[in-house]
Amino acid sequence: MGKNLSLLPLSELWELFPIVIREHDPLWEEWYENESRLLAGLFPEETVRLSHIGSTSVRGLPAKPTVDILLEIIPRCNLNRLGASLGQNGYIYSAQPGKPAPHMMFMKGYTEQGFVPPVYHLHVRYPGDPDELYFRDYLRMHGDIALQYGMLKKRLAQKYEHDRDAYTEAKTEFIQKYTRAARREFPGRYQQ
Repeated sequence: MGKNLSLLPLSELWELFPIVIREHDPLWEEWYENESRLLAGLFPEETVRLSHIGSTSVRGLPAKPTVDILLEIIPRCNLNRLGASLGQNGYIYSAQPGKPAPHMMFMKGYTEQGFVPPVYHLHVRYPGDPDELYFRDYLRMHGDIALQYGMLKKRLAQKYEHDRDAYTEAKTEFIQKYTRAARREFPGRYQQ
């Protein structure tokens, strides 16, 4: 048996899981549909909303071949049961103290040999008015901005291939700018 991924230092994880940007693949929508059916079946009473987010949710946008899913859960959801159930279905837990409550993300498709598609990032949140949905919608409706974002991602992937934190940080200003623009254009679109 190989190394336990949770015990590897970031430098080794980043070597094993480099940032690679691919041209948009329609298969990503199918990956989302399949996984969302699984997730909805696991937590039917606790799920408020499942959404395909991130670059793979925007047709034509280059992206890491990782499907991001936003799972909004009821506030009284049993987080231990949720985590155990996701673990039984191939997900690896990742604490996210800097993200909105309940500060959880789960990953699937990460192995000791690297990525094994399909690859997922499952972002778990309580109901709200999530920035990710606004940013996604803005890119879907403004192809010129999506094109700029795709070019930015490609440049940053070359520069930060083995440094996910730096890659993410370098995109932040762009994402925040257009998330604010989306909130002005679609005020209250996702309020519960």
